[in-house]
Amino acid sequence: MAVYTHVPAEDIDAFLTRYDAGRLVSAKGIAEGVENSNYLLETTSGRYILTLYEKRVDEADLPFFIALLDHLAERGCLVPRFIPDGTGTRLQQLSGRPACLIEFLTGISVTEPTPAQARATGAALGQLHRAAEGFSGQRRNALDLPGWHDLAAKCGDHFDEIAPGLGDRVAQELAWLDAHWPADLPYAVIHADLFPDNVLMLGEKVTGLIDFYFSCTDVRAYDLAVTHSAWCFSNDGSQWHADRAAALVSGYFEAFGLSDAERAGFQALCRGAALRFLLTRAYDWINTPADALVTRKDPLAFLRRLDFYAGASAAELLGA
Repeated sequence: MAVYTHVPAEDIDAFLTRYDAGRLVSAKGIAEGVENSNYLLETTSGRYILTLYEKRVDEADLPFFIALLDHLAERGCLVPRFIPDGTGTRLQQLSGRPACLIEFLTGISVTEPTPAQARATGAALGQLHRAAEGFSGQRRNALDLPGWHDLAAKCGDHFDEIAPGLGDRVAQELAWLDAHWPADLPYAVIHADLFPDNVLMLGEKVTGLIDFYFSCTDVRAYDLAVTHSAWCFSNDGSQWHADRAAALVSGYFEAFGLSDAERAGFQALCRGAALRFLLTRAYDWINTPADALVTRKDPLAFLRRLDFYAGASAAELLGA
């Protein structure tokens, strides 16, 4: 989440008249993340999230996200639905951007997860995968292996402005993944970005899974690998937490399960997850406007994860 498009309070108040959502009391921009412009709204009837979709989110993809969250919510997943206005319309325009009003879910995002919180998150991801079965929507993952090649090419010589030798390291990893990516594993709709800031918790209980704007159809176990890379290290990637990893995988396994083939391919999936976030962070580091209300994230935190994964076994990563 971030704020790129600044919307006057009076425009937000006018926007709310389309809904049965009360009058605006306050609007606060949310600086975390890098994708869309987000505001926490306090109204006379409650709290809501207002999201304006920036250039990275294709407006044509929004019906997929809306349908997916409806499907998951109907099957008991704690996800925020898109709210319809008085005419039943959920996708609007505001300040020249596509915009939606979204349910507010209670809970906080943890910064240093405990093993118990990691287990609960693994279980929630497994429950999400279970609930997503039968969803007919399809969306290609633009940040798959070919997409990583494209991003690396766009970063080009700028890699070495972030760290000497980074460009060569990325090229080597792409070549390894080209040779070892387990593309024959089961595909499904996945979240693809289940970082701690996209999981809401109260104590050790998950109260919401949010920010589905990378959700897509891809290798299902890759979703667990993404979550593993996000939850099982210190923020800077320098410290590996084996207890969190074992708990995360155990929670997922109990809720959904993992095949022998998924276990065997897990190291490659984790290496891909680490490279994916290294590349997107590097691209954003190079291209984020200086005046944007957004927190840039360190690409090297995922280089450290990548280096760890490259030297680890699948059994070690899975807590076996």
